[in-house]
Parts: sequence; structure tokens; C-alpha cells
Amino acid sequence: MSSKITKSSFGKLPDGTPVDQYTLNGSDGAFCKIITYGGIVTELHVPDKSGQLADVVLGFDDLAGYLSPQPYFGALCGRYANRIAKGKFTLDGKSFSLAINNGPNALHGGLKGFDKVVWRATSGEFQEGATLKLEYTSADGEEGYPGKLKMTVVYTFTEKNDLRIDYSATTDQATIINLTNHSYFNLAGAGSGDVFGHELMLAAKNFTPTDDTLIPTGEIKAVKDTPFDFTSAKPIGKDIAQLYSQPHKGYDHNFVLDSQNKSLTLAARVTEPKSGRVMEVLTTEPGVQLYTANFLGDTKGKAGKTYKQYGALCLETQHYPDSVNHSNFPSVVLRPGVEYRTTTIYRFPRRETT
Repeated sequence: MSSKITKSSFGKLPDGTPVDQYTLNGSDGAFCKIITYGGIVTELHVPDKSGQLADVVLGFDDLAGYLSPQPYFGALCGRYANRIAKGKFTLDGKSFSLAINNGPNALHGGLKGFDKVVWRATSGEFQEGATLKLEYTSADGEEGYPGKLKMTVVYTFTEKNDLRIDYSATTDQATIINLTNHSYFNLAGAGSGDVFGHELMLAAKNFTPTDDTLIPTGEIKAVKDTPFDFTSAKPIGKDIAQLYSQPHKGYDHNFVLDSQNKSLTLAARVTEPKSGRVMEVLTTEPGVQLYTANFLGDTKGKAGKTYKQYGALCLETQHYPDSVNHSNFPSVVLRPGVEYRTTTIYRFPRRETT
């Protein structure tokens, strides 16, 4: 019987730091690969309705691709995933300034967020599946954030083909935290075209509208009678043209989940009709960012394929963008003595056999 998890070299950083890749094996031949640089999910192979495997996440064949400017393919994002307006926030009466790296705003943790560091890895094999534990300590003041933050992220790929991500963290002084994984999914196979035919359901009756720089206005608005209504499954391409004239050029919005962070609950379901692949997203987070790769230019990816605009969708489970500057949004403040814990599962239901 083959091992549930194997380790191999994925190259070295310019300073000589080695980067390892771990392969986690599930069932029906399914497997995923994760590297220690950025905790990046580099490959995720799952079967279609006929049992045919395809890699359903965008990425690169080698480390050089991830070291070049690229849109966070598969990465762990933090200390604060998504945007903070003008890179500024106030916490306990003290003002903090972050790097501006997305128009006038701060995005995904800064110039060197958690997507650009090498995490310490420990692997394991358990009855429920292969597990990769990643650990990183972010120093007080790193990228402008207060507090020494100790983090653990555990990836588990189960026999049910669930990619489970458990996040935990502690701090020695008050800080803000918002962690997510930024995988780009195309259930027909990475590089196979746009995702307009993917059918999406979101368990969200509300969303957070944004200004022209993609910062929430503070309003929580009903999705009913808008292009943002995915309460019943519909093709992603059905209403997206209504957004082409907007600064975001498609979907790049936070949806307010009905569950509101009370338990591990279904947040989204994506179906690709031709392949029959289904992905369900369960989370304990109060929000999910739907991004339809609006700003993805022609990018040479794995196996010589070219990724194009709208060639994938992201479902980034999270707290809301810029929450620290909106008192009516769920709090993102973490204090000493309190443990940050959150879980997200990307589930690929096993095909039925006859």
C-alpha cells in the first residue's frame, strides 16, 4: 500500500533556503501537493464523473513561477487576508500603518505576507488521512502589524477527498488577524477555459458592497434582485456581464454567510456540469470572498497551459475586508490569552459507483 504522504525537494530560495513539497494522497487516485513556501497548494487532482483525474487548481511547475510576481496562486494569506483601506487602522488607541500594495490599499498581509515565507513542516499519516502541519512565527512589527503571532496551519487530505485546513494562532499583544487560502479553482481542469459555466450556490443572503478601490462601504446589502444572488445555484457567467463596467470587472466581493461563524457549515457548492465534478466549501468563518480572476492576465502555468482572465474562481473563507475599520463587522482583533481557531474544508464528494 502506498504512503499517504511523501516529501520531495521543490528547489531553493535565492538565499539558499530549501523548499519542500509534500504529496498528500486521498482516495480514487486523488492527491494534492503543498509546498513549504507560502503553504501553497500547487496541485489538486480529483476525479470526474468517469473517474478521470484532473488538476483543478492554477499554479506553476516550479518554484521560480511562485517567486515571480503572481496573484497568490494557492497561498496562505495573512496576517490580514484581503484589503485594509489605505493601509491604516487603529487598535486600542494606537495607529498603525501598513504597506500599500494594491492601489491605495493594503492587501493580503503586505509586501512579504505569509504567502512569501517558508513555513516549518511536520507530516503525519492518520486514519482520517494525510496531514501536513505548518508553523510560522510572525515577529512583532513584521509588515507593520503589532504583536508576536505564533501560527499553526494544518492541511489534511482525507479518504473522502476533503482538503481540510485548520488554522490556529496566539499573540503576546493585541493584534488583528484574518487568514485564508487563495487557491484558484477550475473544476474542468486548470487552464481549460473560463469558469462561466460553473454553477455556484452561496449560502449568503447578503454581501458587502465596495467603493471603487474594492473597500467595503460598511453597508450590508441583500443580494436579492442583484447580480450577487447565488442563493440558488446559477452559472457564474449568467449575470457577470452586468459587472464588466465596474472597477472590479467581475465578482470580487465578500459574501455575508448566513451561518455567521457559529459552526462548520456549508458555505458554497460549485458544480462543473461537463465533468460532473462538485466542490463543496464548509467553514466556521462569517464570510467568503468570491473572486472570478478578473485581473488575471495571460499567465503561463503548469504543463505549458495559459491561464486567462476569468479562468478560475476563488472562494476565500474569511472575516470581511477592512473589518478593523468597520465596527459593525465581526471583530478581527486577537488578544493575549485567546486562541484564534478557524476551519475550512474544500470537499470533493466521491463519485458514486454502481
